[in-house]
Amino acid sequence: MEYVYAALILNETDEEINEDNLTNVLDAAGVDVEESRVKALVAALEDVDIDDAVSEAAAVPAAGGAAAGGAAADEGAADEEADEADEAEAEEEDDDDDEDEEAGGEGLGELFG
Repeated sequence: MEYVYAALILNETDEEINEDNLTNVLDAAGVDVEESRVKALVAALEDVDIDDAVSEAAAVPAAGGAAAGGAAADEGAADEEADEADEAEAEEEDDDDDEDEEAGGEGLGELFG
């Protein structure tokens, strides 16, 4: 979200939205900048009139906003589920590593009586 806010700041101050300017704004805000995200945002905004997009978004009725919010909530829930699945997978890998280490330790114990 910080990347979009930085682009909005640049637009509001009539600065060009390019990689250098976007990176400078993010750096000034103390954000750990990911170059790939900066490039993707600059490319995505290349043919977008931000002022028109903001005006259109402001003109959407509250009911439409609630529907969009619901879609965003569903997307957020999907992202959360994916993160939980990744964490569970990482824990399983850690458990497998622990089991391997324990098995290796048993063999050494037998060597030293």
